[in-house]
Amino acid sequence: MRRVVVVPAYNEERTVGDVVRSLIRFADRVIVVDDGSTDGSAALAAAAGADVVSHLMNRGLGAALGTGISAALADNADIIVTFDADGQHRAEDVARLVAPLEAGAADAAIGCRTLERNGMPVSRRTANWIGNALTAALFGTWVSDSQSGLRAFTRAAAERLDLTTDRMEVSSEIIREVGRLGLRLAEVSIRPIYTDYSLSKGQGFVVGLKTAGRLVVKRVLQK
Repeated sequence: MRRVVVVPAYNEERTVGDVVRSLIRFADRVIVVDDGSTDGSAALAAAAGADVVSHLMNRGLGAALGTGISAALADNADIIVTFDADGQHRAEDVARLVAPLEAGAADAAIGCRTLERNGMPVSRRTANWIGNALTAALFGTWVSDSQSGLRAFTRAAAERLDLTTDRMEVSSEIIREVGRLGLRLAEVSIRPIYTDYSLSKGQGFVVGLKTAGRLVVKRVLQK
């Protein structure tokens, strides 16, 4: 089955080249969505072997994922994987993540950093649990790591996703879609790589509050 990995990237020149090189042997194609970066992310990703799709300005994680998933579908992907550009994921986990999909046992999979105690900082674990709880309260679907950037979808599942948010709240929106569409979800334990750099990325306290606010507004507007 044809695997395409989508890597959203915004000013990730420190890590994106290594991320792409690590993914090459686990994917038929790596697509980096350069989300309006002002550094050398796009050039380094291309030099490492990725196909690069660029936004003229920074539009946010949700918009980058939407662009990447559309590009992967146009490239006839059978399996689409999303993978963070900051170096926190291990490329070796891709094969384990997609196994249930390729076996026909699941429509989507999420790489869960919290299924085992693998060094996840307490602050990040707490924030993750809050994100899980808010996602479940708003959309009725509980998963162990709703904010994980390592996910996989079959082509049929990806074609049905209705993603409308542009920024960090897309992670919870994806879980909403899993529940709304009745997708079979596999939770696969992964071992993240925590560095000072990767921990500086993602949702800090203030960003988390803004994301929560946008999720609540979205849920109210849906009623």
